[in-house]
Amino acid sequence: MIWHMEAEPPFNLDEIRRYMRLGPGGGNMQGVETLLRECLADACGLMKREVCYAVYPVHAEEGGVDLTFARVRSYDLARALSGCGQAVLFAATAGFAFDAAIARAQALSEARGLVMHAIGAERVEALCDAFCGFIQQTAACRGLTLRPRFSPGYGDLPLSFQTAVAGALEMEKIGIVLGEGLLMRPSKSVTALIGLAGKDM
Repeated sequence: MIWHMEAEPPFNLDEIRRYMRLGPGGGNMQGVETLLRECLADACGLMKREVCYAVYPVHAEEGGVDLTFARVRSYDLARALSGCGQAVLFAATAGFAFDAAIARAQALSEARGLVMHAIGAERVEALCDAFCGFIQQTAACRGLTLRPRFSPGYGDLPLSFQTAVAGALEMEKIGIVLGEGLLMRPSKSVTALIGLAGKDM
């Protein structure tokens, strides 16, 4: 299934500054705020706003989880999904337009590239948060509660789990492909599982 966010959310400037490793009050370095405003103008409207997802049953195993589409050994994931009968598997991306914008920014200066990277990271996180809000609203109607999302590479869940995720979701439907080292392209992409606790959907 594909979920589409209707409108691009406002930029979270504190989050962008955090990704830039600046304090929440903004940068004190001369020209940083001007550069940030310029990059925000360039980034406006680039966000893809699409998420592909599927719901799978969860069966806890000794030191791991059977998710139907894959069995994985991970104590941390088993803990995260403890008490869950189902899980939402999803992939989200800010899109290749952001990769192109980052490349253009980097060609101009390292600082501009850093700012655009930070904006792209904030955009995909905003998309993930909006999708989780959609799932939470849907789940609440069925008496379900959500667990925090859990991504390949977190804790002891291996990054190699990305291969199973890509196959289960057919991520190319929204333009995501796995590159070398199991890293996703576009670079501002996220995959994760969200546990659903309570009665079955």
